[in-house]
Amino acid sequence: MKNIISKIGFAVLLGGVISSCSKFEEMNVNPYKANDDQVKIEFFFNNSLTGAQQDPNIAERIFVLDWKTTGRQHMTNGLATGTVNDDWSKEYYRYSAEWIKNATKGIEVATNEINAGSAKDYTNNLLQISRIWRAYLISEVTDNFGPTPIAFAEGVNPKYSSVKDVYYYLFEELKDATSKIKPGIKVPDDVVKFDRAYGFNDEKWIKYANSMRMRLAMRLSEVDANKAKSEFEAAVATNKYISNTADNFTVAEKDGWDPLTGVMSRSWNYQALSATLNNLYLGLGGIQTEKQVAQDLKSSIKAENYIGKRYSNHFTSMTNDPSAGYWLDGLPNKIDPRALKAFFIPGDFNNQNFFDNGDDSKKTVDTLVNGNAKIAINTKYTWNAFSLGDWAAKGTNNRLRSTLVGKVPAIAVQFRRSANSRIFFANWETYFLLAEASLKGWITGTSAQAAYESGVRANFDYWGVGQFASEYLSSTDYNRVGTSVSFTHIAEPGDAHTMDYIDGYTNAAGTVSIKYPVNSLYKNGTVRNDLLTKIITQKFIANLPWLPLESWNDQRRLGLPFYENPAIENALPNLPDLTSANFMTSNIKFFPQRLAFPSSFRDTDPAEYQNAVSLLGGADKVLTPLWWAKQK
Repeated sequence: MKNIISKIGFAVLLGGVISSCSKFEEMNVNPYKANDDQVKIEFFFNNSLTGAQQDPNIAERIFVLDWKTTGRQHMTNGLATGTVNDDWSKEYYRYSAEWIKNATKGIEVATNEINAGSAKDYTNNLLQISRIWRAYLISEVTDNFGPTPIAFAEGVNPKYSSVKDVYYYLFEELKDATSKIKPGIKVPDDVVKFDRAYGFNDEKWIKYANSMRMRLAMRLSEVDANKAKSEFEAAVATNKYISNTADNFTVAEKDGWDPLTGVMSRSWNYQALSATLNNLYLGLGGIQTEKQVAQDLKSSIKAENYIGKRYSNHFTSMTNDPSAGYWLDGLPNKIDPRALKAFFIPGDFNNQNFFDNGDDSKKTVDTLVNGNAKIAINTKYTWNAFSLGDWAAKGTNNRLRSTLVGKVPAIAVQFRRSANSRIFFANWETYFLLAEASLKGWITGTSAQAAYESGVRANFDYWGVGQFASEYLSSTDYNRVGTSVSFTHIAEPGDAHTMDYIDGYTNAAGTVSIKYPVNSLYKNGTVRNDLLTKIITQKFIANLPWLPLESWNDQRRLGLPFYENPAIENALPNLPDLTSANFMTSNIKFFPQRLAFPSSFRDTDPAEYQNAVSLLGGADKVLTPLWWAKQK
């Protein structure tokens, strides 16, 4: 396939908002100020790949406050309640254009060298690798906004393509680029350093391209099944995809304030455990908490059928969150082992995962305001997650929720130090994709169960909890939404289960029937524990914290896993269809579907903006679903 694009950029970029390339390390060269000897594909590639790691400006807004929020990896309202920030979208549009422009300029430089006969023997491979990387960048943009430019002739403003056309183009790019890589050509050491992911290892880039092709193919499975199947099976047939840790696509972070700074490093973003994730964690896998915590925490572990203290005047009940209304005054009896690695326990100051961001993080007592009185709540060694939305007066009088810091679990410190490696694609995702494809009857060379269990084991190894994997995989315990782990256990949990509680105001003990939520987005809410629910549940948990965009993509595509509705004690202006009469049901109109195009695009090129909106097939709104997503 011919290499297209001699000039590239989004309308907002070409409208005059152009950022120069930054020097992140001595290896970086500003290609727009370089002499002829310095205009090399590896410089442009490095600037593109490095830039896309997201500096703190864009990472805080897009990765944390948009993707992690709507991917339900933490508890924040924002985009999850339909509120889009145009300034953030303008920034992301601008940054993305720059990343794609750098990759494309490198492709152009390499193509010219090859045509002129002045290319190095490895230049062609770098060109094809740049095409693979650019394909990812374009997929990221279209999965956020929808219609996106893919090809441009000489001129200024690019033409936009429909989501379907973008995806078809990406499949061709990945297929053609991998076919043109010539294996075994050595890349000099002084060039290798410009690829922070794979060091221009052609075999690993081919594996990444095929795994990404599988990811994109699965995205179309509900709307374009024949294309999805053919592309997926073709990628699998190469037998070259990410299947072990050594092939994972990762980029090392470093401390500072540039694109290599950790995407979750801003201390003021508490990133508290979400109710969605917590309901999946609780009880899942049947691993007892006492096996996972230090001795001094074990006395805080509660009985298995205890849900907590009920504070009906301070905790919302106007949501279909099955844990709503209760405060767990201790630790759960059983929990997914990855939970206590990913999030720290309030008051567990000696734990290496604890994030100390000042005095507030060490305050483990707060209050519920009850008229003129105050009810003191000790948050030390407790495990809770608040549903998002509007809690009205209940939220105002609940200082636990209004302060959060030190009161509920939050993302572990290891992800804040900029000393980790950001993951773009890991072997467990490949396995979960293979599991879903096998379930559909596609040719994968494996079984759904084998791939599913390999995905779980791979992710357990990443978190350092592999010793629990076998016991976990055989568990028939249900989590709070009615899903178990064992692949052969597909018995439904029933509609409800009985749990013990204590009235927080009177200390009277009682029992309550806790309903398993009805996820009407998936099979009309008739199942909670079928095989696809298991696969996507495990994929969702494994995606934490590096791939929140993929979690959002799966929820938009399948309605899985179960997302509780935002609380609606007061009406939510940006989710007008969610009301006090229907909050126990699920509907795509209750969940964000995309980012609206930034106003800079609309203002810079009104005609092409209207074309993009027409290709979207609906209003330029947050709640308009993309082509591959559920439509109702």
